[in-house]
Amino acid sequence: MNELLPIIFAATDAGHAVNEMTGVPAIDKLASTFHIEGPLLLAQAINFIVVAVLLWKLAFKPVTSTLDERKKKIEDGLQYAEEMKTRLADAEKQYAEKMKEASIEASKIVEEARDNAKTYLEKQTQEAVHKAEQIVAKGEESIRLERQQMLADLRKEVAQLVVQTSGKVLGRDLSGDEKTRFSETAAKELYSKN
Repeated sequence: MNELLPIIFAATDAGHAVNEMTGVPAIDKLASTFHIEGPLLLAQAINFIVVAVLLWKLAFKPVTSTLDERKKKIEDGLQYAEEMKTRLADAEKQYAEKMKEASIEASKIVEEARDNAKTYLEKQTQEAVHKAEQIVAKGEESIRLERQQMLADLRKEVAQLVVQTSGKVLGRDLSGDEKTRFSETAAKELYSKN
């Protein structure tokens, strides 16, 4: 614009110079040269202003507001993407920490399970040994009682055989007193040998 000022002043000075020479105002001469009519120029200026206002209100303003809205949406979207990126990084970090904690906890649980299994196995082994000892002790006691019973039965049978044999050897029936005496003698002999 500053470059045009010297040209405008020069044209104005030239116009004044021509105006002074011919006596016709320079603007009138310029208007007649370019066929410019005042009312038509005014009407065109008004049309231009109306069209400019209509374009501003109906075209430029909605387009600029739409562009501003889109720009805001894009900025919001980028900000949201950054927030989500940060959240994702935090979530991945928390996931890694949780997995590490879970791994440590799982190791502890496995170790506890091994210790519990070892303790349980030892306890079951001790109980089995104790039960086996009890069974063996009961078996030995049962064998001892059966042996005593068999020996008692054997003594009775031997005593009866001694009494029967003595009766046959003597050739007569023994009295109850003699049977008792022979039985006791045979029992004493068997006890002394065992």
